[in-house]
Amino acid sequence: MSNGPGEQPEHYFSEQPAVDDRERTIGFELDGVEYELTTSTGVFSGNRLDPGTSVLLHKVVLPEEPGVFLDLGCGYGPITKVLAQREDAEVWAVDVNRRALDLTRRNTADVPGTVRTAAPEDVPADLRFDEIWSNPPIKVGKEALHELLDTWLPRLKDGGVAWLVVSKHLGADSLARWLAERGWAVDKHASAKGYRVLRVDRVAA
Repeated sequence: MSNGPGEQPEHYFSEQPAVDDRERTIGFELDGVEYELTTSTGVFSGNRLDPGTSVLLHKVVLPEEPGVFLDLGCGYGPITKVLAQREDAEVWAVDVNRRALDLTRRNTADVPGTVRTAAPEDVPADLRFDEIWSNPPIKVGKEALHELLDTWLPRLKDGGVAWLVVSKHLGADSLARWLAERGWAVDKHASAKGYRVLRVDRVAA
């Protein structure tokens, strides 16, 4: 995972980033649709669409059925904005960073679907998801990353799937092995530009 020039990882891991709030506009194209979002300093990849997120969005088929979806570590909301283009989609955009959540709310104000932005502790404990999408924060460290995934992956519905994108040189394959050891069905779904997309399935009991 990468950061914008002059940004340090702790900024986007922080609930209230200390760095000055300097907004800008970025854009990207996906499946013939042009997206424009407001981003800022102090959030993950605030100067561009992160390459890992781009790989994830381009390599995974978007949901074709109504559902409840989780964008885990939503940042300023590019994944949420794409998932919420269906009016029958309910997307939970979750991040510890309050600035990121505010940007996501603003960036998704006009989408057809339902978007709910929340800090992790504000997500209802009994809520379950059809799909989880995430460019997880690898640089928090292995222990914190494992704790994050141990917390959220069990919240998949039976038959649900998680899509994770991880840089190969930051441990995509070792993460896949760890997930398999934890009992998840893991598939190396796609690779591009130095990133691996992992498909993690919850098999119905």
